[in-house]
Amino acid sequence: MRPASRLFTARALRRARLSVLALAWPVLAAQAAQVAAGTAYDGPLFDAHLHYNEEACALGADCPYPVAEVLAMMQRAGVRAVVANSRPNDGTKSLAAATEATRAAGVTVVPFVRLYRNRADYTGWFADETIATMVQQELAAGTRAGPFRGLGEFHLYDSRNADGPIARRLMQLAQARGLVVLAHVDDDAIERLMAHAPQARLVWAHTGIGGVPIARVRALLQRHPTLMGELSYRPGLTDGEGRLSPEWQALLREFDTRFLVGSDTWINPRWGAYEALMAEARRWLGSLPADSARRIAWGNGARLFGLPE
Repeated sequence: MRPASRLFTARALRRARLSVLALAWPVLAAQAAQVAAGTAYDGPLFDAHLHYNEEACALGADCPYPVAEVLAMMQRAGVRAVVANSRPNDGTKSLAAATEATRAAGVTVVPFVRLYRNRADYTGWFADETIATMVQQELAAGTRAGPFRGLGEFHLYDSRNADGPIARRLMQLAQARGLVVLAHVDDDAIERLMAHAPQARLVWAHTGIGGVPIARVRALLQRHPTLMGELSYRPGLTDGEGRLSPEWQALLREFDTRFLVGSDTWINPRWGAYEALMAEARRWLGSLPADSARRIAWGNGARLFGLPE
């Protein structure tokens, strides 16, 4: 190629690059302005950690939060899908069975089998054969609206119990059947659980109890590609004004396909504050670029369970 031709080509390439930058600049500027201003995210939400326990709607006459009311709260909060689990599993079944009401509210219910029949099961499920039997029975029966899609939330207060026979068996069951696991555990238990079923899809409730250091969270995400983090109750997530802390903003931008939002309505006061909890999530999601915010708010959960992204 002659020198004049090379010069012409170089100028043409520079012009093309400048044209691309000119087209991209308004989008990048808008995202930067959103992050700087902390504008609240206003798109759909996927609540990946929701309980409809017997206290919220007891099996008897007392029902402080009936299905119609909780669906109305979700609709007002812009929540379009939820991972539902309950103690016992009747609450989840009642929520999933209300198909006309959920359709009217625009809410998709993704039901999980919880391992707890009562509060006593929290501390001994990992060595209890009757829990494994109950889980198999629930999976076989499903809900009136369709099959269960996951297992949990379950707790391990001593990470060594992740090596218990039932914990091992259920992780392997989840991997074999393509079920998602929701686990309230520490970082050591994450390693133990994933060792039983390296391809299992595991959602880490609160992304670590007690505030697992961010460096450790990053290392686990890098090591386990099917691990995702749910962000309710996460210490250090936000600053004093409800925006993401700098450390968490950096981590969420780096791994924006690996995190989910959640309400964790484990007690009735959380139901009473449901819309406020979702508004808080919208506030810190606004600290992120728009595409990252939407992935964490909706897209990651939708992709995980095959909903339209």
